[in-house]
Amino acid sequence: MPLYRYEAEAEGCDYCRKGFELLQSIHEPKTASCPQCSGPCRRVFSPFAPIQSVRDRLSPANLERHGFTQYRRTSSGAYEKVCGKGPDLLKR
Repeated sequence: MPLYRYEAEAEGCDYCRKGFELLQSIHEPKTASCPQCSGPCRRVFSPFAPIQSVRDRLSPANLERHGFTQYRRTSSGAYEKVCGKGPDLLKR
C-alpha cells in the first residue's frame, strides 16, 4: 500500500500543519480532514526515495558505515580485509 502525504489547507493543529502521512490503499478515497482536529487537509506530492541497488548496499563504504567487516579471498586462499574492524588477514 502506498504512503500518502497530507497537509492542512487552513490553520489546523500542530499535527496537520507540519504535514502527516497515511498508509492507504490505492482504492481508498483521499482523506479530506485531519485525523486529529478534523480540519480540512489536502494530499500533496511526495517524492519517493530511489531504491538502493544491491551493489550500493554491499559497497565497502556502506558496510563499514553500518559496522560490518568485509573480506575478499586472495589467490592464495587467505581472506584479506577490505573494510571494517578485525584482523587484516584470515588464513586457514
